[in-house]
Amino acid sequence: MNIVFAISEVEELVKTGGLADVGKALPLALKSPEHTVSVFMPYYRAIAEQFSLSEACSSQTLFAESKVYHYAVRQLNWHGIDVYFIDYPEYFNREGLYNSAYEAYNDNGERFSFFCGAVLSAIQALGMAPDIIHCHDWHTAMLPFLLRSDRSGYFSNTRSVFTIHNAAFQGVHRIEEIPYLRHHPAIFEQVHGGYINFLQSAIECADKITTVSPNYASELLTDLGSHGLHDRLMQRSNDLSGILNGCDYSQWDPMTDPYIPAHFNADDVSGKAECKQALQRKSGLPAEPNVPVFGMVCRLTEQKGFGYLIPILDRLIRHKLQLVIIGTGDPRVCQDLGEFAEQHPQQFSFINGFSTEHAHLIEAGADFFLMPSQFEPCGLNQMYSLAYGTVPIVRAVGGLKDTVVDPEYAPDTATGFVFEEPSGEALLGCIRRALLAYYECPVTFRAMQQKGMHTRFTWQEAAEQYLALYQSIN
Repeated sequence: MNIVFAISEVEELVKTGGLADVGKALPLALKSPEHTVSVFMPYYRAIAEQFSLSEACSSQTLFAESKVYHYAVRQLNWHGIDVYFIDYPEYFNREGLYNSAYEAYNDNGERFSFFCGAVLSAIQALGMAPDIIHCHDWHTAMLPFLLRSDRSGYFSNTRSVFTIHNAAFQGVHRIEEIPYLRHHPAIFEQVHGGYINFLQSAIECADKITTVSPNYASELLTDLGSHGLHDRLMQRSNDLSGILNGCDYSQWDPMTDPYIPAHFNADDVSGKAECKQALQRKSGLPAEPNVPVFGMVCRLTEQKGFGYLIPILDRLIRHKLQLVIIGTGDPRVCQDLGEFAEQHPQQFSFINGFSTEHAHLIEAGADFFLMPSQFEPCGLNQMYSLAYGTVPIVRAVGGLKDTVVDPEYAPDTATGFVFEEPSGEALLGCIRRALLAYYECPVTFRAMQQKGMHTRFTWQEAAEQYLALYQSIN
């Protein structure tokens, strides 16, 4: 098969979140002698500063109303995959990918609609004949609509797959602010009250729809879990599937991790004690080897469960434990965590920022990892935690439910602790169960660590499921 990815970020090239992990890992897992895989993405300033790339074809031109777009297509051979960049400086030569100083660019709808059209134009200019164009998240959500409009033309044999990475981010924009789409003869079928919902359009137009875990696919078919898209997704339920993201164990392996002071594995976890000591020291906490450390690395948003965690901190800290949280995001969450850390410096450390080294050290040195999310389409940190023998404490949502096994349901195969009710009380009760296992049942706790370290969620398995999906499309 000839498979084209359209995506807004790829790890190693440019990254703001988990979308980039998929943008790197899935094409690499799909690449084989039998299948050609290529990637299209914007030529951001951050990429232009890294690479000086030649043009893959002659300069291209697109038209919309009175606007003319002259753009270049640049090419990079990356890990044996051709990555093509849409170079239109007016839209992509900016400080950030989607925003500046936490404020979204007000022309994002226009920027990424143009990107979708430019990808299709560039594919034709390059003489490519894709069987599948796999689009990711709202940034590429207008591509299935544009592709469907060309069913009898160049793309008559091309089908589209659209992956929802997070249905909370839908790309809702006023059609009047999108010159690239306003001229399209079929666009007003997608417009409601003067607005266009990109994600909704992709759900309607893509040949197949996927999301990043089986449980999240089920949640998207409920009113509560769909962020308002329930009716649309129910209409396409036969074309919706959940394929669990994999984990890049080449980057997250306690035996080879360059960011941690000691290496260890499931059969010999002695190095984890040294990592714990280093984490306590780096976080400004007392080096107490017998006190459990709870770690958390994430964006500081309501989605990640801070509405459950912050109200119980006073009671949580009465227990014999330490807590380390690292991340950036909502200023109110930052303020609350910062003030609490100042009041309890012996037990709680908050780092308002992010560093790869500290994130790896938390995964390696903590005893437990907190992910009390409101919703979590897939989640990766719980997979990293399992690999490092850091027992995850999660809410039973999305991919967290698919990847963490609670001892109350399966004591012989348990890998972590799970709670369901969206409340601080439920989170506190779950943490207390974890503390009881740590202090009172060390053999059981060690068995959970070991089971987790032997658990694997591979991109190769995900790739095989995607290939089967591609091949099923008529």
